[in-house]
Amino acid sequence: MFDIGFTELLLVGLVALVVLGPERLPGAVRTTGLWVGRLKRSFSNIKAEVEREIGADEIRRQLHNERILDLEREMKQSIMPPASTSGSSAASTAAAAPVAEAAASPPAAAPTPEPAKPAESAPVTRPDRSPEP
Repeated sequence: MFDIGFTELLLVGLVALVVLGPERLPGAVRTTGLWVGRLKRSFSNIKAEVEREIGADEIRRQLHNERILDLEREMKQSIMPPASTSGSSAASTAAAAPVAEAAASPPAAAPTPEPAKPAESAPVTRPDRSPEP
């Protein structure tokens, strides 16, 4: 921050000794140290507050981006037919296959046909979040 070396500090100390004198120099150094400490604490508090604000803004930005992505997913799902309708038709054809095989085999070895699986329900949409899978 400041490029102050030992020689500059020594020069400032000698000037302060000549100007203030040996009686008032310790009090002046103590007061200067208190003020420097207060300034450092103030700057560190301001820096921490700014970092918290920046972090809060980034979190808000991420939440906003997630909402936009959720809305995009909802729009895609409303435009494209859900995958559950094609899956239920595949399940009904798979359930019909053992029945056809059972009819072709002799009656003594015919297994009992499995009941057809119920169709999957459509995802429930909630106004504040994306549809549940």
